[in-house]
Amino acid sequence: MRTASDPDSFPSRRVGIVLADNVLSTSATLPYEMMATAAATARALGAREPRLELRYLSVDGAPVTSASGLVLAADCALAESGRLDLVHLPGQWRNPRRAVRAAAARLSPWLRDQYRAGAILTAVGTGVCFVAESGLLDGKAATTHWHWFDAFQRDYPQVQLKRQYFITQAGNLYCAASVNALAELMVHIIYLWYGRAVANNVERNFFHEIRGEFEPRRYLAGQVEHLPDEVILQAKIWLEDNFARRLSVPALAAQFGMSRRTFDRRFRQALGTTPAAYLRQLRLRHARELLQASDLTVAEVAELCGFQDAAHLARAFAAQYRVTPGKYRETVRGKLFSRAGAVKPGAGRVPSPGSTASSGAKPPGA
Repeated sequence: MRTASDPDSFPSRRVGIVLADNVLSTSATLPYEMMATAAATARALGAREPRLELRYLSVDGAPVTSASGLVLAADCALAESGRLDLVHLPGQWRNPRRAVRAAAARLSPWLRDQYRAGAILTAVGTGVCFVAESGLLDGKAATTHWHWFDAFQRDYPQVQLKRQYFITQAGNLYCAASVNALAELMVHIIYLWYGRAVANNVERNFFHEIRGEFEPRRYLAGQVEHLPDEVILQAKIWLEDNFARRLSVPALAAQFGMSRRTFDRRFRQALGTTPAAYLRQLRLRHARELLQASDLTVAEVAELCGFQDAAHLARAFAAQYRVTPGKYRETVRGKLFSRAGAVKPGAGRVPSPGSTASSGAKPPGA
């Protein structure tokens, strides 16, 4: 057992990371390191939080060999783990079927017991197959690595595979499609356990881009289509298509047949934020993309993103990201284009208002 916080009278939060031969080691070590960083941050901030106990587990307690040949030691066998608060299933490199079949007899009932006892289950890439094999995902939303979509659908037809999502949630069952998505998911779990300040710190340490304050995320497959308030859904879609226009929230509320107060209340209930804050985030997100991917001036970026002028953009950008637009561009460009032969900034297509950045390809099994 490894304890990542100072002992006190508080009960522990217990995390188990399940190892199997041919594991993609990054998908097993990243959650461990992010959680350990969260516990250390909470301690540094003086927060009186439960201790964090991190354990590597294997079916029989024996070491396992990763896909790259690393030998990873387990702290104990599944049967010796006790009740856990979070169980993580790392991905397998390439075909996961052999590892899934070898572990199923003991892993599947153990996962079901942990889930029934209230544990959160997270899985990444082909690690989702271990959860699907247990039957816990039957009738529920899930995702996996894109390379295994078709095989997963054939092997587990009762699971509602959501190919368009990088992260899904079905109660206490979380699936991440890739290691990058897993990092986002772990920050979300850290927020739930430790709060915004700790999540902010972890996010800044583990993500290359400059980010603002952590915002809680909802990982419900099909969340856009299944918002309980259909009018707010329409307002949300309209904002995403029209954020570059000169807009006022009172006029938008009237457009959807509500007073400003009612519109704010229903929007917050559905999306956890106000219309004004959501609009600002849309604009800032697009401004960040343009600063990174184009040679437009700050004034031109401001105009394309719906800000009054360059000064207005600069103030909002600095308040959100704690850096000026110019400094952000310089910092990100330095990281993205320092390698020999990299594409020059501005050489690609300028994203259109309302577009979102696409994610790059990931290796099979990530």
